[in-house]
Amino acid sequence: MRTRTLGRTRVPVTELGFGAAAIGNLYTPVGDDEAYAALDAAWDAGIRYFDTAPHYGVGVSERRVGDFLRTRPTASYTLSTKAGRLLEPTGDAGAGGDDSASGFATPAAHRRVWDFSAAGVRRSLEDSLERLGLDRIDVVYLHDPDDHAEQAFGEAYPELERMRGEGLVDAIGAGMNQAAMLTRFVRDTDVDVVLCAGRYSLLDQRALHELLPAAAERGVSVVVGGVFNSGLLADPKPGATFDYALAPADLVERALSWQALAERHGITLRAAALAFPYGHEAVTGVLVGNRSAAEVTDTVEQFTSTVPAAFWQEAREENLLPPDVPTPTVPGEEQPA
Repeated sequence: MRTRTLGRTRVPVTELGFGAAAIGNLYTPVGDDEAYAALDAAWDAGIRYFDTAPHYGVGVSERRVGDFLRTRPTASYTLSTKAGRLLEPTGDAGAGGDDSASGFATPAAHRRVWDFSAAGVRRSLEDSLERLGLDRIDVVYLHDPDDHAEQAFGEAYPELERMRGEGLVDAIGAGMNQAAMLTRFVRDTDVDVVLCAGRYSLLDQRALHELLPAAAERGVSVVVGGVFNSGLLADPKPGATFDYALAPADLVERALSWQALAERHGITLRAAALAFPYGHEAVTGVLVGNRSAAEVTDTVEQFTSTVPAAFWQEAREENLLPPDVPTPTVPGEEQPA
């Protein structure tokens, strides 16, 4: 698995990273054994970048990732987590209620408290280290500061800078499901990396307008998440989800057109969706969430398969991609005009 470095740092990430929301019991429960098998499969495939967050299963994901990484050499992987939601005990551990309202099938033993203060960010890192059982985290993202911009830019981001200066973390950034505020982070701060989920895919290229050019200009890395747009590009059909809601009929039709095109070229739609972000120079990594070893194996197989240049050429001819959207190059093949 090839690696790249984040921004102007020396922090390496494999081009395919393991997003650990799914093993935080996203939507449906995942047993410990199944979660560890998925992590094992990722490691065996050469994946060395792991991303988690307190939000994912109110701590379940961080605990599982930490349990796994403690069995691996300390300097052999890159780990990112996030800040912005503190976890406070509810007193309901094992009794009454679950976290399904937030999308996770796990007991509601903690509640999330938004906190983008300087003290909150520092406490978040300390709490994450305790849950992980590790003595270091390589990358910290501010997590979904959409409704907390003033505090995020005025307090949380400066604290991340201080922690980077103190050597507590090696790289800092922000992770969001939008491109506009991430563009502000790129232009107005000294972040190393931004994590952009769902806004640079075969169906949604909003990140291309400002975020990706700004990142390329300033030497900031972009890690892309949500390449399947929460499911529609993994298995397009009526009833599929797009951005965690029922996909509109016109998007289902467009996704089915992408699938038909992929089949004509002897590849899968999943392979095309995974390859697409690497058409832009600012993209350093792609994160995919898998909940089982079988899903990891399939993702790696699709990611490492070749998507021919003719596929991208026909996508333009079929108006599935606008003419200004860059597409991945294929060594030894003539590229689309």
